[in-house]
Formats: sequence, C-alpha cells, structure tokens
Amino acid sequence: MYQRSVHDPSGFWSDIASEFYWREKWGQQVYHENFDVRKGKIKIEWFKGGMTNICYNCLDRNIESGKGDKTAIYWEGNEPGLDSSMTYNQLLARVCQLANYLKDVGVHKGDAVVIYLPMLMELPIAMLACARIGAIHSVVFAGFSAESLAQRIIDCRPKVVITCNAVRRGSKIIYLKEIVDSALLESAQKGIVTDVCLTYENDSAMKKEMTKWTKGRDIWWQDVILKYPVTCDVEWVDAEDPLFLLYTSGSTGKPKGVLHTTGGYMVYTATTFKYAFDYKPTDIYWCTADCGWITGHSYVTYGPLLNGATVVVFEGAPNYPDVGRCWDIVDKYKVSIFYTAPTLVRSLMREGDEHVSRYSRKSLRVLGSVGEPINPSAWRWFFNVIGDARCPISDTWWQTETGGFMITPLPGAWPQKPGSATFPFFGVQPVIVDEKGVEIEGECSGYLCVKSSWPGAFRTLHGDHERYETTYFSAFPGYYFSGDGCSRDKDGYYWLTGRVDDVINVSGHRIGTAEVESALVSHPQCAEAAVVGVEHEVKGQGIYAFVTLVEGVPYSDDLRKSLVMVVRNQIGAFAAPDKIHWAPGLPKTRSGKIMRRILRKIASRQLDELGDTSTLADPTVVDQLIALADC
Repeated sequence: MYQRSVHDPSGFWSDIASEFYWREKWGQQVYHENFDVRKGKIKIEWFKGGMTNICYNCLDRNIESGKGDKTAIYWEGNEPGLDSSMTYNQLLARVCQLANYLKDVGVHKGDAVVIYLPMLMELPIAMLACARIGAIHSVVFAGFSAESLAQRIIDCRPKVVITCNAVRRGSKIIYLKEIVDSALLESAQKGIVTDVCLTYENDSAMKKEMTKWTKGRDIWWQDVILKYPVTCDVEWVDAEDPLFLLYTSGSTGKPKGVLHTTGGYMVYTATTFKYAFDYKPTDIYWCTADCGWITGHSYVTYGPLLNGATVVVFEGAPNYPDVGRCWDIVDKYKVSIFYTAPTLVRSLMREGDEHVSRYSRKSLRVLGSVGEPINPSAWRWFFNVIGDARCPISDTWWQTETGGFMITPLPGAWPQKPGSATFPFFGVQPVIVDEKGVEIEGECSGYLCVKSSWPGAFRTLHGDHERYETTYFSAFPGYYFSGDGCSRDKDGYYWLTGRVDDVINVSGHRIGTAEVESALVSHPQCAEAAVVGVEHEVKGQGIYAFVTLVEGVPYSDDLRKSLVMVVRNQIGAFAAPDKIHWAPGLPKTRSGKIMRRILRKIASRQLDELGDTSTLADPTVVDQLIALADC
C-alpha cells in the first residue's frame, strides 16, 4: 500500500476518497501542487471540484448504513458518576438544531464561528454544526487567556462566539464567560464587534443567575437551541473550501491561523485513524486531548466519527479525584484504544505502578502517544505497566499543519523501537536534509522535511500566505520544512529529536533537548525533565535542565552530580547539563504542554519578560522555580 501511495498517489487516494459520499465527483486532476517557492506561489489542492460535506460523512452516512443507534459519544464529567452518552441519531439531531440556530442568526457559508468551550459534548456538536452549514470553525482551547482569545477573534472576525459560563477542572472552577467578556471587550476596542455570544449553562460548575450578562448580545444555549428543528439541510462545499482555522503559536508571538480545507482533510484523518489504531467497529476509543488542539479536531471528532467509531469525551483532569482516574474510565467504558501525551504518561509514572495495577485494563488493545517524542523509559512504562506488555504503541509524529499522522507505527505491522515514530504513513515522503538542503541517505541526522503533498496538508495561514511560504517552504526550497530535527537509523526507523529551535548548539555539537531530557528521565530518581539552551561565554550555548524528582526524594548535590553523569554516560560529556535547576513542577498548559518559553526566561534570568502566564494549569509553579533558581 505504501509503495502504491507514493508511486500512484492519484489512484491510491481516489480509491480511498470514493468510500465517502460526494455530491459531485472531483475532476480529472486528483491533486495539484507547487512545493517550490522558486517556481511561484506555493499551492496545494486535492479533489478540487468534488462537492461534499464532512458533517454529512461523519453522521448521516453512518446512520444510513445502519449505525443510527450505535453510541457515538460517551461523555465523562469532571466528577465521577457525572456522565451521559449519545447515539449517532441523537448526535445528528443536536447538531442540526444548533446548525439551524446559527443560520437563523446570520451565519452563512464561509463565515467564522469561534468556539471557546471545555470538553462538553457541546464542543464536537458545535464543530459539526458549523461544518454542516459550511461555516468555518475556530476552536480556541478553553485555557487561553482573554488576551489570546481576543487576538484570535480580531484575526478571524467571527459572527458568533460559543462558550459556557464556567467549568470545573479537578477541584478548581474556571469562569470561562468572564474570559470571553474581556476578550469581546478588547476586540471591540480594536473595531471587531461580535453580535452574538451563545452561552451554554454548565450547571455543575455555575448556575445561570450567577453569570454576568450582556443583554442583546448574550444568549443562553438552553433557552434557544432546543426550539429548533432536528433536521437541517446540508451545505455542499467544494473539497478546497475552508473547514476550520486553528491558531498555533508563532515564533513572533503573533499566533498563526492554520487553515485546513474540507475534502483532503476528511479523507486523510479518516484513513490515518483507521490504520494507525487498527480500528475495528467494536472498539471503544479514548483520546485524552482537548478539541482546542489539532489532536482533538482530527482524533476526537473527525477521524473517529468518519469511521463510525464510539468515542469517549472526558471533561475532567486525569489525576482527579485521584491518579487512578484514567484507568477507572478505561474499565468503566471498556476502552480498547487509548491515545495520550508523553507528559501524562510521565506524570502518572511518577506516582507509581500501584495506581495502575489496581485496575483491570483488560479491554486495552492499542495504545498511542502524541505531542512530543516519547522518551524510551516512559515508552517502556507505558508498554509494560499500562498495556501489560501486550498492546502495541502508535507513537505518532505529526503537526497542526499536517492535519493527520505523518510518521507512525501501524500496530502489529513491524517491530517497534521505544521512542521511534518508526516509518512514514501512506503518501508521506519524509526526507532528512543537511544545512544546505541536500537530502541525506541512509543512517543520518538533520532537518526533517517532506517532499510532495498529502491530502491533509494545510493550505495557507489565514490572511498571510507570505508568512506561510516563508515559515514552511523558504528554508529548504522544494520541500515542506517541519521545523523538527530527526535522525534515521540503519534500519530506516525515524527518531524525532524535537524542534530545531529546541536544538542546542554546544561547542559546535547540535544536541536535541529531547535527547538530554530522555537521558535525565532514565535516572531512577528523576520523574520529569525539561531542557533549554542558555548563552555560554565559552561554548556558545550551555545546557540548562529543570528536573522534577520522584515523590519523596530530597534535593542534594550528590543527586545533581549523579544526574549529570547519566547524561555524560548516555550521550557524551559534551551534552552534560551546565546547570540542574530543581523543579517541584514545570509550567504547563492545561493540555500538559510544557511552556519552554517561560523556562528559557527563568534560565537566562529575564524575569521581567515572562509574558502571559494565565494559560498555565498552575501559575504558582513559576514563582517556585524563581525561588529555587540559586538552590
């Protein structure tokens, strides 16, 4: 299949696309691309001229094939015992009601809708409702600050903002509506006025009467949506019509609006989900990601539903009310495919095996990892302890920009190596290039690029095609540059070494931060590590490591030396950290992503330049790190 996908991409992807419903088939040319900035404007098109709708393919098509009464979503609330579920029939009815309301308030094909919701069922419902009427959804992770939300509102000018009044995350209440109010005020001051703020009453977190309200603009979801019909005509769109905008942080500080279109993204997410997880119709699938990130778009909502899967959507925190919550949920719903981030794996690993072993987990069949390279010790723990050494791990490498998996194991298809993303997915042609952009063959390391397009590729950055070309296609003309470093071993396996801007150049040696972190975490007393580069008067850059120890282990100079020795022994003396900074915790977003920008500022003592810390799960961690800077 892989050979055919790269030698006959038109035939390969046409056959797969034909399994979906198209109102009109695409033209003669299946795809059109220009990857070379020297030959003109960068352009990617797949299935152009084909008319379809992704919501129809997620819901109506499955119902017509007899899956109407199959559970589409199991929803698990923050508090154990707070749960509900929805069949494909029920989901379609709810989506249609919201779609009809959006049309009624003036949302048309091509208009933007910003969605700022926690992991309630209303989040995928809102995404699908927008897609049904051809509107462009822009989901903003409900952990972003008012300032970040306002930036996104100003950029995409939505007709409607959808939110809820508040959410419980663990034992904490987050007042989302107040954040939205501030963002709408800030964007209005910049001349962008949003007329409708549709607000869902999340009564387990906050009652209606406690919510601040702007008459005329704010509308309660429960007051209006249920009055609308449960059927809604589909807006048929071209394969190249926009589906969604998702903002990803840019190096300049201004978020980049990654634009994905409908047809190619639909075909690619469905196919990657099906093969990378070896999906079977009887599977219960749980991806722990939030829909505010690309993982939640492709592998909570679209990929699974296009395959008629049953998905678990979890609103709460994975360690609440205790660190066994994930396995409690796995046993409760008989989850067979579990997809999560290395950060969660490491934080659970830190708490000890007994929180895992007291649960059955017998239903698990396939495990998955996403978001960053998983270090081998965490991979082994995930495999041996969580999966009882019987579940293959799909260690997926991909990006917001790629739409779906690019390099990933296919479970059971080939031997795995802990920490390697293994081989490319169908249609993906990765290459490793040197500084001059020359392809390197065989065993090597360098910059990871992709030659030739794939259906799920993003088409542009919203309103800034020039930045799109400069950021992704100018460094190595003729290729898409991922921004990641990568090595390929003698067996052809790919190993991601982290962002190239997370590569430290020490005395001429290029050292991936992920490599040093992996070595540190292999130390039995180290639970987690985050490494950044700092200026060094002799080496150019030095290695600065923030280290979180296993519960109950005291800080000591001997331990510090022991950690440095582990790195020296595993990588070499040149990679030894210049500084070990004790870290009771690391600054993370609520999705578990480490905010390395903040760590770099602390490491270089630029404490007045820390920037916005409101998106952190626990902002007090920053003060603890500053206090421990000289310990």
